[in-house]
Amino acid sequence: MSQEITVSKEDYLKAIIEAESEGHTVIPALLAQWLQVSPPAVTNAVKRLRQDGYVDTHRGDALKLTAKGRETAHRTALRHYLVERMLTEMFGMDWHQVHAEAERLEHAISPAFEAKLIEKLGETGDCPHGNGVLPLTPIQMKRRGLQSLSEAAEETDYIVASVYERDSRLLEFLHKLGIGPQVPLKVLQRNYDETVQVLTPNGTVTIGKSAASKVWVRPKPVDEPKRSKIK
Repeated sequence: MSQEITVSKEDYLKAIIEAESEGHTVIPALLAQWLQVSPPAVTNAVKRLRQDGYVDTHRGDALKLTAKGRETAHRTALRHYLVERMLTEMFGMDWHQVHAEAERLEHAISPAFEAKLIEKLGETGDCPHGNGVLPLTPIQMKRRGLQSLSEAAEETDYIVASVYERDSRLLEFLHKLGIGPQVPLKVLQRNYDETVQVLTPNGTVTIGKSAASKVWVRPKPVDEPKRSKIK
């Protein structure tokens, strides 16, 4: 029973820090949607987290992590990130499958194993979805020179930089379309109905705004002209 409580606590704290990183104001209703649990369950969980010193309320219903809560949340997010990289880089698992696996395995990682994973993989590279330990806000993405596929220019070549990973159905959908991290794309046309026609290595596909807005791309580098050999 104590293990179940620990797992639940880690899930709530990780959800808060991830939602904050995406720029959301974290309120109980958002957590209920984020974790797919009932509002009364969230109310009880938040009450326990506050009593245990992990969260404070701020400006009404807004939740803020304490230093203790932030440390625990970041540690769980780091373990998730490490497991995702382990599954792809060491075991060859497909990128669109590892998020769900990491959601389960992140709670079973011991400090000793976590240290070994950090030693092997490091903490600074991108996860299989092109993200760091914590997600970036759209503003931060744009500061890195990225833009969402929904806003990408027509007749332009791009490389997929990252995809939103918290939606397993989205990941499967993108995989079936042939859209994934590091995949080259060409935006052919942005349509009146806000869909985007895209050329992928598998062929031409049409993707709606909701999905396209969760795919971040960078311009494909222009190939440097070949230098003439000196005779």
